Amino acid sequence: MNAAPTALESEPESRSLRTAMATRRRRRRAVVTVTVVVVIVGGAGYVTATSGGGGKAKAPAAISTGTATVTRGTLTARTSVSGTLTYGGSYQAVNQASGIVTALPKLGQIVRQGQVLYKVNGKPVVFFKGKSTPMYRDLKKDMTGPDVAELNTALVAAGYDSGGDISSDSSTYTSATAAAVKNLQDDLDVKQTGKLAKGDIVFIGASKIRITALQFHLGGPAQPGAVVLTGSSTERQVNVDVDASLQEKLKEGQKVTITLPNGSSVNGSVSSVGTVVKKSQSGRSTISVTIAPGDSKATGNLDQAPVGVSITTESVDGALMVPVNALLALLGGGYGIEVVSADGTHHLMPVELGLFDDTAGTVQITGKGIVPGQKVVVPTS
Repeated sequence: MNAAPTALESEPESRSLRTAMATRRRRRRAVVTVTVVVVIVGGAGYVTATSGGGGKAKAPAAISTGTATVTRGTLTARTSVSGTLTYGGSYQAVNQASGIVTALPKLGQIVRQGQVLYKVNGKPVVFFKGKSTPMYRDLKKDMTGPDVAELNTALVAAGYDSGGDISSDSSTYTSATAAAVKNLQDDLDVKQTGKLAKGDIVFIGASKIRITALQFHLGGPAQPGAVVLTGSSTERQVNVDVDASLQEKLKEGQKVTITLPNGSSVNGSVSSVGTVVKKSQSGRSTISVTIAPGDSKATGNLDQAPVGVSITTESVDGALMVPVNALLALLGGGYGIEVVSADGTHHLMPVELGLFDDTAGTVQITGKGIVPGQKVVVPTS
């Protein structure tokens, strides 16, 4: 975004206005001695002139114009960036069973805690939520520890504590734990011992996962301590890299608009703002920002899909605004707009610039005599 130019002094301003108006009149003549090129860069226009290089000068191409209206309202500065729509989180299932892999889930399959994740030698391995302590030993009655506490919590959450006898903060393998394990074993159609071998359970830090990759294959060895598969959460998210200079302007909960591959839009909000700066090969410094869609179902089921994200960085209430392409560069410096009076006459008015809304293509302006409803000249092609 270009910084707002400082106010013009009265005498140079007058010369600038006369010069700019004279330039406009010269551009309308049929015969010219130079080729005039108007360039709009980053919301600011400037005029350059190049010689004809000998021979007869060519008349510039006609520029079609129309009018736009100066409006007052809330102007929002938004930054548009590219992002990737995917699923949040990354989880690994570490196998502790020995034997041959006889069953695996499918890629993209959703598995909930208490369900079979895979099988070794035909025996089911069940997935439960737990992230503090993995299964590293066989468990049975009267044992205590953080792994037992995770098991008790998981059995209750999965509905296997039918009698409601397991204490929510218990780290002991009680009779109630054994009874809940038997309920689990009954569902799995295996022998009801009330005990668990370390290879019977896999703890993962989520209550349900979406399978994203398989490291084991059917008929292959199930190596204890190896990752059998990886998964994500079922929550949708968008990952974007934004200019590091915007880091202080981005906050958790900040509203964004996500444009999906099919052209539809979904509202979202910033869920995390990175603090580590990454530098691209071009030297651009960026930070990672995570976006949470407001309606996950509306995002469909595409994974690693390219999307557009419009992020609100600032806003101003009661701002006077015009389209960016209404701006004219004054030869003496600064910017102006060409205002069309009610009687059809045109006159140039200097303005100072405020916020730019890159998404809407509008800019905040201030200046003496600028009021809502005025008509300003804009190019139409």
